[in-house]
Amino acid sequence: MSTTTVETTQRAGLLSMATLQKVLPFAVLVILFGFFCIFAPYFAQPSNFVAIMVATYVTGVLACACTFVIISGGIDLSVGTLMTFTAVMSGTFITNMGLPMLVGVIGALLSGALAGALTGTIISKMKLPPFIATLGMMQLARGSSLLIAHEKPIYFTETPSYLLIAQESSITNIFPSIEIPNGVFLMFFVAIFCALILNRTLFGRYVFALGSNEEAARLSGMNVDFWKICTYAFSGLICGVAGLLISSRLSQARPDLGFGYELEAIAATVIGGTSLSGGRGSILGSIIGAFILSVLLNGLRIMGAEEDWKIVVTGIVIILAVYVDTLLRKKS
Repeated sequence: MSTTTVETTQRAGLLSMATLQKVLPFAVLVILFGFFCIFAPYFAQPSNFVAIMVATYVTGVLACACTFVIISGGIDLSVGTLMTFTAVMSGTFITNMGLPMLVGVIGALLSGALAGALTGTIISKMKLPPFIATLGMMQLARGSSLLIAHEKPIYFTETPSYLLIAQESSITNIFPSIEIPNGVFLMFFVAIFCALILNRTLFGRYVFALGSNEEAARLSGMNVDFWKICTYAFSGLICGVAGLLISSRLSQARPDLGFGYELEAIAATVIGGTSLSGGRGSILGSIIGAFILSVLLNGLRIMGAEEDWKIVVTGIVIILAVYVDTLLRKKS
């Protein structure tokens, strides 16, 4: 067999593996929908579909943040508590300090971006493993939230305009008495924005380069440390959006909330086909992964499964997703 034929066969194999990793999450989501529609009473009700979307949009936004970091070859365990920290910062600016809502929103986004930049700096300059650095940031953000809020929720009852993305707020009415919350639309907007950044900009190409081969990127003249800091800063910015979403949904910023969301976000990202080894993934896949988790938990709840079993099943799904990713990487 000629060298050209071998190279062509290898490229075809790589393309088929990449296509399979993109199609598989969507196929799993369709199968889950079909299964629960048949075997779970009331699952196919329009109101339940809305409930699934409501349960997804915070995790979906956090999964978008995790996608950038994981594609770059890193990991971020701080996205959940960072979300809480940004929510507390918005509450501090708007409620405690009486500043305009726009200042609170911008403050939340900048707080997340600065915290993410700090994490990226620790990883790139101090050469700490991402797991350790983000674990430390998780505790730092959690403790800072409790200190700033004095361990008490910060309420937004005096800021009606802040509630435009609350759970009951909607600009649609697709069925009688069925409305899609604005937070769902914001999740899709964030996903589209992140997909454009990841696939259509120089920053996105550098994110993939970091995860594919960091040393090769460095030798090619790329400022690896700078773009790694930018990656974590952008992830923190998206966590700020999640903080605004969850605080508006609850009408309060709770400093004790957020712990555990990082596992859901990372799980959604991996289930959606983003490789833990870096260099491969998509925003669409991460959103699909978030919906897979929500559909699975929602369907099990309707079927009467106990909460403990739902956690067990979620863990099994995560293990299978990582195993499939490992198999595809070996084949490619």
